[in-house]
Amino acid sequence: MPELPAHGPALPPQDPAQPAHDPAGPPASATGAEVWAALGRAGRLARAYRGGDARDGVDPDGLADLLAAIDARWSVPATLSASVQLATALPVLATGGGAVVERCLHRTLNGRATLALAATDITAGTDLTALRTEVTVEESAVTVTGRKEWITNATTAESFLVLARHRPGRHFAHFTWILVPADTPGVTVRPAPSGLYAGAGTGHVSFDGVRLDRSHVVGRVGLGLPVFARHIAVERLAGALWGVALCRRVLADTRHRLTHRAHGEGTLWSLGHVRQRFAACLVRVQELRALADRWAPEVAQRHDLPAAAALKAAAGATVPYVLAECAQLWGAAGFADGGIQEIRAQAALFGIGGGATEVVLDTVADSAQRLLDDLGRKDASW
Repeated sequence: MPELPAHGPALPPQDPAQPAHDPAGPPASATGAEVWAALGRAGRLARAYRGGDARDGVDPDGLADLLAAIDARWSVPATLSASVQLATALPVLATGGGAVVERCLHRTLNGRATLALAATDITAGTDLTALRTEVTVEESAVTVTGRKEWITNATTAESFLVLARHRPGRHFAHFTWILVPADTPGVTVRPAPSGLYAGAGTGHVSFDGVRLDRSHVVGRVGLGLPVFARHIAVERLAGALWGVALCRRVLADTRHRLTHRAHGEGTLWSLGHVRQRFAACLVRVQELRALADRWAPEVAQRHDLPAAAALKAAAGATVPYVLAECAQLWGAAGFADGGIQEIRAQAALFGIGGGATEVVLDTVADSAQRLLDDLGRKDASW
């Protein structure tokens, strides 16, 4: 299956409300790595962070603007490639220090390299404490052994940010981040068997006794999971922000088609049931946008996990719903290469990546009273 252009042959030209294309930049069919390199050269990547520094955390408005601009021009896989690096990989890397980390951080933020977040193991992605990738930490060296699957940017990464266990058992303090250069002996990468996300460099990575000096430990030994938990919250915020941009773009394209597709004495847009289905989608996206606006500061600045879970659950329900409705409204034309049905298949990721919808709903339920209190009026006394 060919890579998905943001506006392939089945979709109309970008509407005027979206950013104009730079003819000197990568084409719509560019891979995630190509898009990342172009954004880095243009100095755009740092805009996702407060003060342009990944150590200071993401700036929600800057991140939203950047993801919307990428989605408007390039493919879903290319946007995924950027989103994971911007929201999770770079901020996690920035928790470390030393020359090795600094060099990788600088090269990645300037678009000279891509960085793959290698957390998902051969075990269930929702059960990170069961992961089997191991790291032996010695006084001056570390050795990494294991396998990571369905890793975004795997086939294009210069380095892997690997979550590995340094002790047996499920305790949250038994995991550590290791920065593994892709060209280190013992590292093997192969593409994942998926045409849908080939443009994101999705692949599987094996580490066979990969030996590195201790400077490749990122942050403190034992803080792997706490650091991941904080930054996966930001990835979930990024997913909601991207979801709004993607749905808005697809809805704009769909309305363009409906208002120009003849039907009887008018167009498809003249049909009441078509307008109602479209309006229902628009309401759902407005709800997601409102939720993202409400919780973005708490997630970006305080890594609010229940708020992030609510955003992830909302995006996981809203994006597939909107894409499915739009796909139906496109009819047979939606099955063209690069068409809405392909986007719909790719958008199923919103209910899986970064935490399955069912899992994050459990997190929401755990904080039910707090979230109920938040819904109350501040002064509701009689």
